[in-house]
Amino acid sequence: MAIADDVILLDNKLNALITKYEQYFIGLEKREPLQLLGEVEKLVRCYSGVPIANTMYKHRFTMLVARLNTYREHWNRILKLMEEGRYSRDRFISDLHLRQNKPEKKLHESQAASADSDLDRLVLEFREARKACNMPVDKITRELIAATIEKQKPVLAARLGTDHLAFRVVIEDGKPKLKAGLRKH
Repeated sequence: MAIADDVILLDNKLNALITKYEQYFIGLEKREPLQLLGEVEKLVRCYSGVPIANTMYKHRFTMLVARLNTYREHWNRILKLMEEGRYSRDRFISDLHLRQNKPEKKLHESQAASADSDLDRLVLEFREARKACNMPVDKITRELIAATIEKQKPVLAARLGTDHLAFRVVIEDGKPKLKAGLRKH
């Protein structure tokens, strides 16, 4: 084959290889596409030491080899994470599947349960902060913290432009305070 045909073939096979690896990493393909990788590497080795006279094809071949090397490093990094057990497949897709499998009622119940646990955490942290500041903790109740948060939520939501708020306890000027910020999902 001529260099023109081989460059087009290399481009097509490299695109197919990228697609196959992405499918492998999200779990659609069960095996790593090693055979296709071997074919692409064979095409690259075929022209590695050979001078290419046509500048356009030389440039295109060089760019494809650079692209292959970049992707190979990326794939090796992900494969290493998979071997170490630290790679989680596409989180967006898994979160989407979880949301689709849960009925709305369970979703609202889990949100209410997490809000209760956040409130309990805030009460505990606020009491600990008051103890650290040598302040009494007798009057600090769950209802008091909940009322304080509910009172401040509309003002903060208007100021921040969202009602997805996360609260935390901080100590400023020797006094514990509740601070709000945007909830990170």
